[in-house]
Formats: sequence, structure tokens, C-alpha cells
Amino acid sequence: MKIMIVDDEVIIRTGLCTVIDWKELGLELLPPASSAEEALERIPLEKPHILLTDIRMSGMDGIQLAKEVKEMLPDTEILILTGYDDFSYAQQAIRGGVMDYLLKTSRPEEIIKAAMKAKQNITKKQELLKQENLQTSTYSKQLLIELLNKGLDKEDVSSLDKIRDWFRKYDVEQNKGELIPMQVILISASGWGEKPFDVLLQGAVDNIFSELLPCITLLSKDQLLLVVRYEEGLTDRMSLLQVLQRVEKTLKCTVFCTLGCTVTNYESLKASYQEAQEIYAFKGLIGARGLFTIGDIEDRTGSRTVCSEKEEAELAAILMSNDATELRHWVNQTVRAQLEDPAALPTTLRGFLQSMVISGHRWSERTYSSQDGGMQGVPMPATLSFELEGRPEDEVFKQLSYVMSAFHQAMDQSRFSYIPKSIAYIKENLDQSLSLHQVASFVHLNQNHFCEVFKRETGLTYLEFVTQERMRKATEMLRSTPNKVSEVAKRVGYLDIKYFTQQFKKHTGKTPSEYRQVMKDTE
Repeated sequence: MKIMIVDDEVIIRTGLCTVIDWKELGLELLPPASSAEEALERIPLEKPHILLTDIRMSGMDGIQLAKEVKEMLPDTEILILTGYDDFSYAQQAIRGGVMDYLLKTSRPEEIIKAAMKAKQNITKKQELLKQENLQTSTYSKQLLIELLNKGLDKEDVSSLDKIRDWFRKYDVEQNKGELIPMQVILISASGWGEKPFDVLLQGAVDNIFSELLPCITLLSKDQLLLVVRYEEGLTDRMSLLQVLQRVEKTLKCTVFCTLGCTVTNYESLKASYQEAQEIYAFKGLIGARGLFTIGDIEDRTGSRTVCSEKEEAELAAILMSNDATELRHWVNQTVRAQLEDPAALPTTLRGFLQSMVISGHRWSERTYSSQDGGMQGVPMPATLSFELEGRPEDEVFKQLSYVMSAFHQAMDQSRFSYIPKSIAYIKENLDQSLSLHQVASFVHLNQNHFCEVFKRETGLTYLEFVTQERMRKATEMLRSTPNKVSEVAKRVGYLDIKYFTQQFKKHTGKTPSEYRQVMKDTE
């Protein structure tokens, strides 16, 4: 807070400047003025908060100076120095806006008391103004949020007027009475920490954009929103790209920005905001930095939303192997392939990621259901949320890794745990040759010992069990799919369709074609 002393007597000026330690009082002492005329020249630039002036000076007197300063800076607090003969004159000055008057013979403590009272008055005014501005700003932001989300209520003229006043203040709308093109921009910045949203960084980005562009800004929990006046050479795409580059260079960060359509009235700001939001949802798909418009996403039609049969089989084999490194590699490769699909939409990608996790749980249910003791699969999480920005594959790996470890921990706790593991392995690989040696190797056992324990625990020889499972799967496929008999045979491990037919009839009493027809007739 600044104070200026005005007196045409050098002794008074010097005394007031040196006798009192203004800095200790929290006041910055400006160079004293030797006349009212000098003070009036300097005041517009130096803007003192407190003016301490003599009442009688050669040329303009203190009363006239006070009047002109009040017109120029209404919040300035003015103290008058007077002699005994000027009491009535000074009292008139107080009625004209002067805060207080002091005798030239006043002791330093009396002058300090008056100055501190003036400082207190200014502080109160500043706090009130700050509160008023905050309330006005908060109210204006609420109106803008409603405007962007719900559109304009044409009957609410007062609210629109407040918005327009706010926009004019920041030069978004000009005072020409004509329609000014505007557009909504959504921005996020990263690079100052692990969190995708850093309040300090977003605030710094906000400051730079506010300085460089005619815009209104709103800071939300995860992004910065700007309403910008469109002007060629200032806020067109090329100009905005230059601003983005400047922000990244200055703040050493990465900026992602989406640009809504240009509109020419307040009613259409909602459409610009919705378009910017629509593009913003593609963050992670179209990139993590840069400036994007609707043209960057309009050709996307959507990618697949479910894992293929081949991918499910690959995942099942990895989960059964209990190899976290291989699982990580497979998940990364599979998810990245979808992220790079030029047709992918946020909805289809999230659907595919959920399908990956569901495939893991489906494997868990299948393998658990083949065991004795009422064991159940790992329950699906109540909700699955995948953030596309950053690394969505990390969440997929976390979910599938949990399924894999839960299954193997449960198996390890059961009696002869290698038997349930071998059964699950057999069921997942019925389309393979599945030799006894292959399965025994999978559970790290001697072939003879495994064969002996397997029969004791299941009541069937290894070959009987494999044949039984192949026939079970074949009957399921014949009932529930339109696959040809040759395809069914191949899927359950028989390359010779004739041999498959013989085994199937031996097991069910019917050929595959007869079995399928009977099933159709009973539906």
C-alpha cells in the first residue's frame, strides 16, 4: 500500500518523510510532491492509496487537490494537514470526502494513528471489493455452465446481460452491437507429476491463455475450459497451435486441446461445447498432445468390441501357465493394436477392454467348474472403468493378473493340486494332440506317477478322461452352433472325421448328424 506526501514547505515534507518509519507501518513512501500540480501529474501513474497533503499551498490548495484526486481515484484516502486558523475550512473538506485532518503541530503518533486508520479503511474496501468480485465471478461462471450444458433461456434477459457484460470485460464480445464468432476449447496439461491433472499446472496454463487470448476461462476438476472470441490471425487454428507450442515450451509440459465449432450467438455455445467434449473423449485414441477438431474423428465408425476366439484361447493358455511376464506382453500387444485401430471409438474400445477382462473371468469359471468341492470362479468387479488416456492396458493387466493368481493359489491349496491344474489344462486344449507326456510335463510330474494319481483322483484313465471331455465338448457344439461336423471334429482334436464319428457314436449311440437332428426335434 502506497502513501504520498504533498507540501510546498521542504521542512514539513522532509520531516514527515523521516520522522515516521512508514515501511514499518506496511506503507510504501512515494517521493513527496512539492505542489498540488506536481502531485496531479504523478498520481495517475503512481496511484497512491493514501494522500497526506497540506491544506494551504501556493497555487492549487489541498481542498481542490483532494476533490480532483477523488474524481480520479475514488478509493484514495486523503488526510489534510492544517493550522489552527483553518479548522472550519478543514471541516468542509471532510464533508467533501477528506477522511481526516491533522494539525501541523500533531505529534508523530497522532499522524501514525490517522494513517493506520486510513490503511484499515482501504483494506476493508479491498476485502469487500474482492468478495463482491468473487461473488460476481462465481455467479457468472454458474450462468455460463448452465448456458453450455442446458442452452439459453431466452426469457432470462438479466442473466444473458450479465454474461454479455462479463464477456465484454474480457474482450470476448466487442461493443459493436454485432454478432461475434466464438468457440469453446477444452484443454488438459500434463508433465509435472504422475497425476494426469495437476491443479498448479492447469492454473499456470490458464494464466498464459488468459494473457494471450480474448477468452473466458473455467477451471474444472480435470480440464480447463475456454470460450474464445474467434478472429483470424489471433484465434484461428494456426494461431492457437502457436499458443500451444508457447505454453509447452514455457511450462515444460504436454498440452491436449480440442476445438469446438465456431458459433455466432450465445444460443449456439452449447453446440460448440458439446463438439469439444465429443472430441475430448477421444484423448488417448487420437493422441495425448496437440490441437484436435471434429475432422480428426468424423471418419471413425467403430472397431470390434469382443475378443476373438483365437484371442480367448491365447489368453486361456497364458492364464493356465501362470506366467505374469507373458500375460503382460500379450495384454500390451492386444490393447495397443486396438488403440491404433483408425476406426476405434471410445465406446467400442472400452467394450473391447471389458471383453478381455470378461474372457479371463469366463476362463476362471470354466476351470473352477471342472473341480470338485464346489469351487467357484473369481467374481467379476462390480464396475469396470478404463481411462483411455495414459495406459489403459495397465488396468486390464491388473484385472487379469488377479484372476490368474487367484486361480493358481486356490489350486495350490487343494489336495493333489496338480490334478485340478491338469484337468483345466486338458479342457482348454482339447483341440490339441494332448499326449500324456505333454500334460504330465505341464504339471512337472513323472508320467507314470501322474497317470497313477490321475486315475485314483478322477476314477478314469487319462485317455478315458480326455475322450470323455472331447465328446462332451462335441455334443455342446452340435447343440449350440451351426458348425459343420468336420469343424466340430477339428475343434475337439480329431483330424480324421471318420474316426471322430466312430468315437462319437460309441459315446452317444448316434452319429454326430443324427445327434444334432434329435436335438433339433426336441426343441
